Amino acid sequence: MNKEISYWNLFRHTFHLSAFTFGGGYVIVPLMKKRFVDDLNWLKEDEMMNLIALSQSAPGPIAVNSSIIVGYNLLGAPGALAATLGTVLPPLLIMTVVSYIYLAIRDNALVQNVMRGMQAGIAAIIVNVVWKLARGVLKTKNARLIAVMIISLIAAIFFNVNVIYLLLFAAIVALISHFMSNDSGVKS
Repeated sequence: MNKEISYWNLFRHTFHLSAFTFGGGYVIVPLMKKRFVDDLNWLKEDEMMNLIALSQSAPGPIAVNSSIIVGYNLLGAPGALAATLGTVLPPLLIMTVVSYIYLAIRDNALVQNVMRGMQAGIAAIIVNVVWKLARGVLKTKNARLIAVMIISLIAAIFFNVNVIYLLLFAAIVALISHFMSNDSGVKS
């Protein structure tokens, strides 16, 4: 084991990477490679790439998965715990502070107006995306797709059907359509 590698150093480096990296897990991965391979020489480049590939195949956030796997590779289960804590603590602390600040200012009229404006902007974005998707479905001129879209819209708006059921409905129709089109194309 490299003398520089310790639980504290692993925690400190992952904490620093997580605290000062914005943009999600795919941004932190090259920075982890730079830190652990290029700067600290704790891992070899091909070893790091294999660990990252493994972390991408696991469910969950890639930054946390990468930290777990790198920490485990370097220092076993305690190393995985140290790296994971270093990765999740900064966003946890930042969101806690932001939540307390929001609770302190949420009743402010200016903040409420900004939030209403943001809601309107988000609603406009959602309407735009829905319109583009609907236009794409209509352009296909596929009666089944158009029927699924219209039935789903009516079920969601007028009957408050849960989106999970609508997705299941769409998947079932797609499977039936797929098997029907395969059956009709098979020659005996």
